[in-house]
Amino acid sequence: MTKPIVAIPCDFRQFEGSNWHAVPHQYVRAAVEGAGAMALLVPALEDGNDAEALLDRVDGLLVSGARSNVHPSLYGREASEQDGPFDPARDATSLPLIRAALKRGMPVLAICRGIQELNVALGGSLANDIQDQPGIWDHRHPEHPDSDVKYAIRQSVSVKEGSCLARVLGAGEIQVNSLHRQAISKLAPSLAVEALADDGTVEAVSVIDAKGFAVGVQWHPEYWVGTDSPSGQIFSAFGEALNAYVAGRKQASISA
Repeated sequence: MTKPIVAIPCDFRQFEGSNWHAVPHQYVRAAVEGAGAMALLVPALEDGNDAEALLDRVDGLLVSGARSNVHPSLYGREASEQDGPFDPARDATSLPLIRAALKRGMPVLAICRGIQELNVALGGSLANDIQDQPGIWDHRHPEHPDSDVKYAIRQSVSVKEGSCLARVLGAGEIQVNSLHRQAISKLAPSLAVEALADDGTVEAVSVIDAKGFAVGVQWHPEYWVGTDSPSGQIFSAFGEALNAYVAGRKQASISA
């Protein structure tokens, strides 16, 4: 079987005085090694991308984490400097792709910033600097030069009984590497909570009545996809959904 192709929206970044369209390697590696897919990086453009034309050519959408935050204007709030940094080109690229992919029933896996984009794309809102709220833990990563230390698995989340993730991981407590200072505030009407941290922070969601696999996680399964069982299981389930989507498209083409 031909490998499925996964679209990954880029960030718009500056390196050494030049503008770049960039995706951290850990997401590309996880798509290839964990989901058995090929990765197609989508340039981050405020204007000029055609979500429908792009999705005609791929089989799934992987929405990665990033250093930037979704702009508050997209969920009805005024932006302050504290809410940044922002990446309007990433917002303009990812949100239309998410909506269009879900409408098609295309597999979607949204990670970290991705789960926040998923929530905003479907009408939800975000909370900033959640560590300053009463009773909420500090979910930010430690300041350390070693990425393995930053992305260490150190937090418990509880996967809900009967959820989409429970079918993949089993219900109950798992250990994850959740690293963030923003989180879901108002849950989008079409999303269901899949997992919670002990402090009540939403750590995973799924799209209600989705035609296919459509899950967002606040943690980083891509980083330890080859060595951590839950991380590997998430990407394996995503890969299975991608292959099923490819098979369905082929069957529809034959029937037509």
